[in-house]
Amino acid sequence: MTLASLGYIGIRSTRTQEWQSFATNLLGMQQVDAGAGVRAFRMDDRKQRLVVTDDAGDGLGFMGWEVASAAALDLLASRLENAGVRVTLEPMALADQRHVARLISFCDPEGNRLEVFCGPAIASDPFLPGRAISGFKTESLGMGHAVLHARDVDLLLPFYRDLLGFRVTDYGLKPFKLYFFHLNGRHHSFAMVGTGRQGMHHFMVELLSLDDVGQGYDLASQAEGQIAYTLGRHSNDHMMSFYANSPSGFFVEYGWGARVIDPATWEPHETFDGPSYWGHERLYLPEDSTDRLRLRDMRLDAARRGQRAPDPSSGCAWFDSMVRQE
Repeated sequence: MTLASLGYIGIRSTRTQEWQSFATNLLGMQQVDAGAGVRAFRMDDRKQRLVVTDDAGDGLGFMGWEVASAAALDLLASRLENAGVRVTLEPMALADQRHVARLISFCDPEGNRLEVFCGPAIASDPFLPGRAISGFKTESLGMGHAVLHARDVDLLLPFYRDLLGFRVTDYGLKPFKLYFFHLNGRHHSFAMVGTGRQGMHHFMVELLSLDDVGQGYDLASQAEGQIAYTLGRHSNDHMMSFYANSPSGFFVEYGWGARVIDPATWEPHETFDGPSYWGHERLYLPEDSTDRLRLRDMRLDAARRGQRAPDPSSGCAWFDSMVRQE
């Protein structure tokens, strides 16, 4: 029954042409032919990871979560139905569009559409990035992570944690509730932030090289209003990243260097240092806004206390080279 990773994300947008440029020229994804009204993009050997449809209403269309087998899919469907969740076994026509063997769908308590699948199709041709990047960190870690706005975190928490089996990595309770969840070695594949809103806050893709992120930052800097958060480093997953404003109004985090955790030994805990050790200035907020100033003060406090990510070097050249390859 256990979910394995984030397999794909679907976005509703009337700005498909803008998404085409954003996904290829900035993010470095590969556009694939997906028919009228749809733009689909690859990040690796999967046939698609990001799907943008020209449906009305910009925002999240669906999140696709992978399980290991058809038996695991059936077990999850039964568990959901027994809990009173309406589950749809989608027809093969939709499974074919998603490039998967089998597919179910359902909604969380706030109406976000979730899809769970098994048997993803593997492309026969190599991934060709939309711009010169070294590639994306995916494989067993999945596409990246997705973060949702939540009207009521306390309503969503038991659904994702207790029913779907997402495991809490860490959480913060002030000034608003923020929960991070893992499924594999990625620090978080999913998170929710209690903003009182509903929909996508951001999704993240992780690059294989810091230079990919730095060059993306330079490219984004050329367009007025493209950068939402400046380059910075997160305090919990240690990701070095910036956030770009997507054509649909939410953010896309573009990062490198996140820690890989051991799910078997990880203990969930509350965090108090704020979201970032440095950087991540919220340019989308007014300069004198309370939230922007508060987050800046938290970073400066972390600097005064000397808070920083651990040195990833073990002192063993062979081991460090293996970590870099991974």
